[in-house]
Amino acid sequence: MKAPKEDFEVNFKIAFGICQCNLDCFGGLLNFNSGGKKVIERLVEAYGFTTRQALCDHLGVSKSTMATRYMRDIFPADWVLQCVVETGTSIDWLVSGKGELKTTAVNSLVDVETRELKNGEAIALGTHKIDPVFLLNEIKSALAIKINQHVYICDREDTTISDGQWLVDIEGKLSIKKINLIPVKRAMVSGDGFSFECDISDIKPIAKVHTVISEA
Repeated sequence: MKAPKEDFEVNFKIAFGICQCNLDCFGGLLNFNSGGKKVIERLVEAYGFTTRQALCDHLGVSKSTMATRYMRDIFPADWVLQCVVETGTSIDWLVSGKGELKTTAVNSLVDVETRELKNGEAIALGTHKIDPVFLLNEIKSALAIKINQHVYICDREDTTISDGQWLVDIEGKLSIKKINLIPVKRAMVSGDGFSFECDISDIKPIAKVHTVISEA
């Protein structure tokens, strides 16, 4: 799927909702409103776990959340894409049980430097293997910023401020902010439930956000 030129957010559930009108490679359109039980069982297998509790622990979700999706047969689109990114497991196999479990070679995944943002600091987490589908062609120097259950894929070479989401340094603190340029040489900065106006010179751009991988 060709990515749009403008910034966009990859929302796991929305992504699957869009794809279901195009995915005929599974032998027909799939119903993404059901099938959760079998998919969750395949997720356990794909990760190499033996229990759903182990899957809960890895995904950072509660036992009740897992039980609800399992018993109500809710399709776990967000978990499926996370599994594909982390393990290289075939989407075809995860959602339908058809084909081979592993079709994405490990060497086809891209190592991306990953940092976790805490208290205004970017803590190094090493590298994380990410499917190239999440890396837009125009990204020249990818950096993954993890905040809770979200991963922001940024480009460190894109440092000329424009409208959109950014990893910025404001008064020595790093954060992800939405920037909207306003006259003259000023910006409206929003994020974390509040917004403010300042001179562009008050903002130090670190990297522009191109993709957001989210569980919700």
